[in-house]
Amino acid sequence: MAMKLTMILAAASIITILHRTTAIPSETLTNAADTLSNSGYVAMSLTLNLVSDVLLSHYNSATIFTPPDSSFAESGQPSLSLLQVHFSPMVFSLNSIRSLPFGTKIPTVDSDTFLTVTTPASSDQVSINNVKIVGSPVFDDGSLIVFGIENFFDPNFTISEPPLSVERLDHCTTSFGGDGNFTFHESANVLISRGYSVIASFLNLQLLGFTNQPTLTVFAPSDELMVDYSGRFPDYQSLFHRHVLPCKISWRDLTTVDDGTSFDTYLEGFKIKINRSDGTFKVNEVPITFPDMYYGDSVVIHGIRDILSLPDPVDEVSDGDGDPVDETPAKTSGRELIASAPDRSEF
Repeated sequence: MAMKLTMILAAASIITILHRTTAIPSETLTNAADTLSNSGYVAMSLTLNLVSDVLLSHYNSATIFTPPDSSFAESGQPSLSLLQVHFSPMVFSLNSIRSLPFGTKIPTVDSDTFLTVTTPASSDQVSINNVKIVGSPVFDDGSLIVFGIENFFDPNFTISEPPLSVERLDHCTTSFGGDGNFTFHESANVLISRGYSVIASFLNLQLLGFTNQPTLTVFAPSDELMVDYSGRFPDYQSLFHRHVLPCKISWRDLTTVDDGTSFDTYLEGFKIKINRSDGTFKVNEVPITFPDMYYGDSVVIHGIRDILSLPDPVDEVSDGDGDPVDETPAKTSGRELIASAPDRSEF
């Protein structure tokens, strides 16, 4: 009990000292530019210093794909429209890109242009728009990941063959296994390293109260998003429960989910609705920004851009005879529970 109280206080202190931000910190961009320069990507280092305010000012996370200096020398200084397709507003680890089926679309900061995964099913070499990714990330601090690629992407690239067929996921049920000797330390450590310390604390607290190893999907808001929810310890459980599904749904699984499919969470009556459009995915209208941040035997974690809010309460209205009518949606429907701006009154 003492340890659990200590962890609650630790989570509270993390939330309290945070400052909400809507953009990638300038220090991160400076570090990325320095690392690129030191790694032999001088052209993209200089370019990042020039265009980051234009391309990344509205995003708190991103993936950059950088061609080598030789490609810049060949083509000359690329246009801003070409650079846009090399910047994605989502964070992708190498493993998450590798797991994506052939033909999967990846959004870019140009809302009209998507990249396409072209990795052959039997290959370990990851490619996008038929351009290979070179090795491990050049830079990775959690909110910004930079990959080297062999050449510039063709923004007009299309694939002639259809995407690979993947079995569709249409349900999510509780699944248990193993014994009572389990922890979330590995997944929590990954969360902490990438700026999701509050959700890591909730996981370590085991607020779901399992006695056996569960399978979970966690949609994790970053620390900066949790600053407005500090100091209300009794509400932490509700906050955490509505971000957790009782099964594993990877980014690859999400690509098979029909648009509008809803899944139950661990908060009774609260559902998460998946919306997909081209290469983008939203949960209750909140974009997923870091797919497969962690993928383990029992837990999958996706970073999201905002907190999943409870529905706004519906005020009682008169039926014309002076009697109030309760217009609250039936709990069993679940499909009307779409996120709006965070309801601060709950906390």
